[in-house]
Formats: sequence, C-alpha cells, structure tokens
Amino acid sequence: MTSYLFDTPEVHSIPVRRETAEYPVRRIFCVGRNYAAHATEMGGEVDREAPWYFLKSATAHVASGATVPYPPGTDNFHYEMELALVLGAPAFRADQDEAKAAIYGYGCALDMTRRDRQQDGKDHRRPWDLGKDIENGAVMAPLTRAADWEPAGQRIHLEVNGEVRQDATLAEMVWNVAEIVSHLSHYYHLQPGDVIMTGTPAGVGPVVAGDRITGGIDGLDPIELSLGAAE
Repeated sequence: MTSYLFDTPEVHSIPVRRETAEYPVRRIFCVGRNYAAHATEMGGEVDREAPWYFLKSATAHVASGATVPYPPGTDNFHYEMELALVLGAPAFRADQDEAKAAIYGYGCALDMTRRDRQQDGKDHRRPWDLGKDIENGAVMAPLTRAADWEPAGQRIHLEVNGEVRQDATLAEMVWNVAEIVSHLSHYYHLQPGDVIMTGTPAGVGPVVAGDRITGGIDGLDPIELSLGAAE
C-alpha cells in the first residue's frame, strides 16, 4: 500500500437529486463566451468556428448555500450564472450522439471571477488563472440526472440581494451541450467526474462582502452563495 508524505486531498463532490451517493469532481472545464450578448458586454466577439475553454481546479468547488470570504487579490469580484453538465461515461473523439449519451446530469453553477485579474491577463497576453481558478470560485447546486431533465431553452437567471441581474434562456447558447462535449473530447480523454460549465449570459457584475447571490434554471435545483468579509 502506498504511503504519502502529507494527507491526501479531500474529494469534492456534488449531491444528486434522489441519490444517496454524491458525484465526485475530477476536473472542471469552463466554456468561454458562449452567449453572444455576454461576449459583447466583455468587449469581444463569439468565436463561431469552435468553442474554447479555461479550467478551474477541483478544489475551487464549493457547495451551493455556503458563505465564503470575499477573496484576496481583487477589488472587482464578479458572478457568472451558468448551466453545468457532468459526465457519467468516458468520451474520446465522440460524435454528438455519443457525447450527449455520456452526460450524467445537469445543475446550476456559479463561475466566480476576479475580473480585474482576468483583465490583467488579457491586457498582458497572459493566462487567466488568477482571475478564474479561485478558491470557492466554482459553486455547484445539486445535480439532476439527464434522464429527468435536458436543456431545451429554459430560463436562466441570477439575483443579487433579490434584484435580477441576469435573465436569459439556454436557447441563447452559441454551442449546445452535445457540441461542447464532442468538441472537447477531441482534446481530452473525458471521464466520469469531469464537470463542464457552459458559459454565462449577459448581465455579469460585481458583488461585495455582505451580498447574497441566488440563481436558477427552470427545472433544476436553485443555487445560492453568500459573501462574507475578506480574511
């Protein structure tokens, strides 16, 4: 039996509706600019040739309902409401039918972002890691199995302290879930445990300590996050 110099990391996992076992998080892929209106508000354009991605560490995961500290190293911390999908079967060089069949379930997610640090990366042609791969920056609500729900133009929305900030439909996504999984599977051996966050609609903006973020997608469990004081 292998021994280790330090305690092994905890397994981050997401509850699943009507299941006692939870879904273990292996990797978190995020699709960039998958809503045209959001791309415009960020001063860019949608790349309609193919989706593109950035990653968050599994340790960035935090469960919906948590209260987390305002993160260090930013004065411009933003919410991004998203549909997340999770895989339940391997997918490698999958066509769209195979890709869709590999999806285990769906859930609401928040891609929390140090917008100023992301902008630093853009300005200096550097990676976005300090802006995107943030402790407590991948918030996940409980999942619903794909057999019980599938994306079909449902409303996606987010509120800050009860005020609506994002309000769109999944029909506005540039790349649908099967297209995303199929495309990504040509670059990675996707496996159960892989989470894909599919992008955010327009209306992103800053939050501060004391704010309460809520959001939802019709038919899925809602999501919530509260921001505490900075450490």
